[in-house]
Amino acid sequence: MQQFEISRKRMVQEQVINRGITSPRLIAALQKIPRHLFVQEAMAAQAYSDGPLPIGEKQTISQPYMVALMTDQLELTGNEHVLEIGTGSGYQTAILASLARRIYTVERIRSLAMQARKVLDSLHLLNVNIKVGDGTLGWPEEAPYNAILVTAGAPAVPETLITQLAPGGRLVIPVGDASSQALLRIRKGQDGSLQHETSVGCRFVPLIGQQGWQQEQ
Repeated sequence: MQQFEISRKRMVQEQVINRGITSPRLIAALQKIPRHLFVQEAMAAQAYSDGPLPIGEKQTISQPYMVALMTDQLELTGNEHVLEIGTGSGYQTAILASLARRIYTVERIRSLAMQARKVLDSLHLLNVNIKVGDGTLGWPEEAPYNAILVTAGAPAVPETLITQLAPGGRLVIPVGDASSQALLRIRKGQDGSLQHETSVGCRFVPLIGQQGWQQEQ
């Protein structure tokens, strides 16, 4: 629909470009992917607003700027093998799938994984593999990964994800307490050394699993 296209262009200009993100490939992906398909129908009119939205199961679709910023920090060039932890609505997955060769994404809530699969298939994003399971354990069978993106707040960086990151790879993850986190990027050197960079403050739903928060928290 034309109204959604207009809203999407405004979202990209005002929320992304005006905040300093300039990658042409990322901007093209954000302008192409119909974000309104990844939210509940009753919330479609709010899909391009400047904030997160609930998607059910106490989960959210992230603010468009946060999706853009985290993706930008992965520095994707098109040939990467990417691991995403927390499929959620599948919107972040769709952006990654538009920018990298292969996406492996892990979601702990089956109903969300199934809905995301349906929407991704409808958009012919066929380079995405989805698994239901504990994201804090990664997807070791398909490792190593050139880039790993975690879309939930962790108390610390899961060691399994560091292990599954390829030399030269980037891992982007929100780390902090249950109420607020800081966005952390870890670069793994060819010798296995790790370089940490912290950027913005943020607030994500908790990363639940063996190497994250426990369910009851």
